[in-house]
Amino acid sequence: MGQCCVCVKQDEYVAVEQLGAFKKMLPPGFHCLGIDVFNVCMQVRRISSRVVEYKLITETKTEDNVFVKLRVAVQVEVVQDKAYESIYKLSNVEQQIQSFVSDVVRGQVPKMKLDDLFESRDKIVDTVKERLVKQMAEYGYIIHQVLIVGVYPDGKVKQAMNDINASQRMRMAAQDQAEAAKILQVKAAEADAESKLLIGQGIALQRNAISNGMRDSLGGEAGLSSDRVQELLLMTQYFDCLEKLSAGGARTVFMPGGAPPGFEGQMGEGARVFSPLSPMGRVAV
Repeated sequence: MGQCCVCVKQDEYVAVEQLGAFKKMLPPGFHCLGIDVFNVCMQVRRISSRVVEYKLITETKTEDNVFVKLRVAVQVEVVQDKAYESIYKLSNVEQQIQSFVSDVVRGQVPKMKLDDLFESRDKIVDTVKERLVKQMAEYGYIIHQVLIVGVYPDGKVKQAMNDINASQRMRMAAQDQAEAAKILQVKAAEADAESKLLIGQGIALQRNAISNGMRDSLGGEAGLSSDRVQELLLMTQYFDCLEKLSAGGARTVFMPGGAPPGFEGQMGEGARVFSPLSPMGRVAV
């Protein structure tokens, strides 16, 4: 009996043909079509009423001669009132959409540079959707959305773009490191200058206090002249130097022989002249 009876699902449109001619569209449910002999008299054609997504790939080149592949997703749905056109006017829906998409993409992308392509995808999407809505309405399809889900340049071009970005970031990092090193050196120099200034002020105050103390301990202004106080300060610094040398880690120290400059002959009668090192290498006291 062939197709005397048929069940139509909720998510499909079904066209009935009798002896090869279109007869009617069937709503969802169970239907008796009539007498059939070996599927010759009665036939049906089915098409889904669901939204279908087609994923298409189009290859083209940009204005700067970079070949890229664009992956485009198109979401379409059959219009119920035009189910007849959807069934009988198109033999391959995906191939027809692919042709329209490729035509628009190859007309738009060659006008853009590669960097602009990533930023102008919405413009391409709007142009593709406008073209598809106009063309596919004739075949009973409505276009819900067009998406560019991927832009794939050649692998070498992608690696080159990554290298350019990496070199720019490395240059910025090097500039930041150099600026930080500069700040550290400037701050260290400022700290060293302030430290030396304070050390100089401390030494000046120390010497002033020592000279005043010596003058007071030896009879005040009348008991000791300023020249004698200066000589005592020189001797004090001289012995402080010897003390620091003896406390150091060096085992051999070379020093000039003789008394400190300007010291010889200024100690008076009976005074001994101090020599840092004797001819035998020992300190003379």
